[in-house]
Amino acid sequence: MARSTSSNKRDNEKKKIAKRKEKEKRKEDKKNSNQEKTFEDMIAYVDENGQIVSERPEITKNNSPKVESILISTPKKIEEDSDAIKGKVEYFNAPKGYGFIKSSANDEKYFFHISNSPENIAEGNVVSFEIRRGLRGAEVFNIKIES
Repeated sequence: MARSTSSNKRDNEKKKIAKRKEKEKRKEDKKNSNQEKTFEDMIAYVDENGQIVSERPEITKNNSPKVESILISTPKKIEEDSDAIKGKVEYFNAPKGYGFIKSSANDEKYFFHISNSPENIAEGNVVSFEIRRGLRGAEVFNIKIES
């Protein structure tokens, strides 16, 4: 004999209600268990080795180095020859105010700006100049046009 459909519906409804009650009970238990934890239970500490621990580490006196024992040094500044170097103006852009001088000693090109050069400088002039370290590398200054 087959069961009636109404009893199946009632059974299903009872199961749904029982599941809801079980779910609410678990939710309530979870909520109550979280209330027992305090802030101190949830906090974590980092010990002197960088490991996370649940207990507060003992604070010990830090053996910091003495300021006098710290050696600070800067790299030695390499002095370029301050003697005048001879070269030829290979490129000069008057509207933008910069150019390049090719050294006759080592065939290297050096950047110069119009602020460090005579007003009548032009492409092809033979010049004497000095080199110094600038923010972006070698920098030409004290440019003089040779006759």
